[in-house]
Amino acid sequence: MISPLFSHLLIPFIIAMFLAITMGGSGTGPSFSAAYGANIIRKSLIPGLFGIMVFLGAIIAGKGTATTMGKDLLSPEMMTLPIVSIILFSVAISLLIANLFGVPQSTSQATVLSVVAPAIYFNSLNTDKLLLEIIPAWFILPIISFFIALFLGKYIYRPMRRRGLTMSRAQNENMKPIWNALILIMSLYVAFSIGANNVANAAGPIASMTANELNISIDKNFTLIMIISTLIVAPSFGIGSSIFGHKILQNTGKEIVLFGKFEAVIIAFVSASLLLLASIIKGIPSSLVQVNVAAILGIGVAKLGSKNIFKKTQVKRFFLMWIIAPVIAFTLSLLFIYLADKLGYL
Repeated sequence: MISPLFSHLLIPFIIAMFLAITMGGSGTGPSFSAAYGANIIRKSLIPGLFGIMVFLGAIIAGKGTATTMGKDLLSPEMMTLPIVSIILFSVAISLLIANLFGVPQSTSQATVLSVVAPAIYFNSLNTDKLLLEIIPAWFILPIISFFIALFLGKYIYRPMRRRGLTMSRAQNENMKPIWNALILIMSLYVAFSIGANNVANAAGPIASMTANELNISIDKNFTLIMIISTLIVAPSFGIGSSIFGHKILQNTGKEIVLFGKFEAVIIAFVSASLLLLASIIKGIPSSLVQVNVAAILGIGVAKLGSKNIFKKTQVKRFFLMWIIAPVIAFTLSLLFIYLADKLGYL
């Protein structure tokens, strides 16, 4: 027989798993678009590898971001079952819309704004954390990613290629297994970074809510509950990758710019490293999608020039959806919080 407490918590956990599925679809592009775009890995292998590395990243390096999402923006005492359910549902709907359009979306930005909505409504927002750390990082990290990739592509790769220092055609066949292995490692590294940052979007609020429902100390038990929440949420990323990943891989890996193996390594390493640093050092929920696409654009500008790359239709669609989806999450969250409050459910 199912206990009342278990059935009480079942709904938000189901919503969290649904959110993780949508995040898995969105995160597939930035993790494996480099390898897929360079024709190194089959699509059928991606969901399983992606899910495993996301899980490891969440368990090993996800505590800082989970703490931010579960405790630092909105008072943890406010993370009740109705509020957490509304937060996660609002994010899931906004990301589902982005996935249906085949546009990789920032799960972190959508989740942060969905948490910010009830925090503003109840006048309990940690403005210092939001305005001085999180939002500046959203702008700074993609810019850094773009210019690092542009620099490496323009001032290191291109001169090496002109001088014949990269790989000749004959050498390319001999070096192919090494390059393939290196790019696959980089793709796994990106997926690990997604786990360190994005799993917390669902696991952080769920951890605080569970502590409240069990009436135990959040400070003393947050890590344990976060790990338990991660064990439930993280595997759903692989499911989302298998459902939504193909269209997003096609958009990010094939339709922005065709790149080779050297560029693929740059894209994966730059984007994953920046996100992992943000996760570990400050626990900032950041957009790997935007950092990754910024690196792709940096390489694209180095190869094709700014006019050619920024005229591409997919780039314009990405920028538009990056604005729309977080706004949808914030609006839905605020609307549902208002309605729930007025109807006496909070």
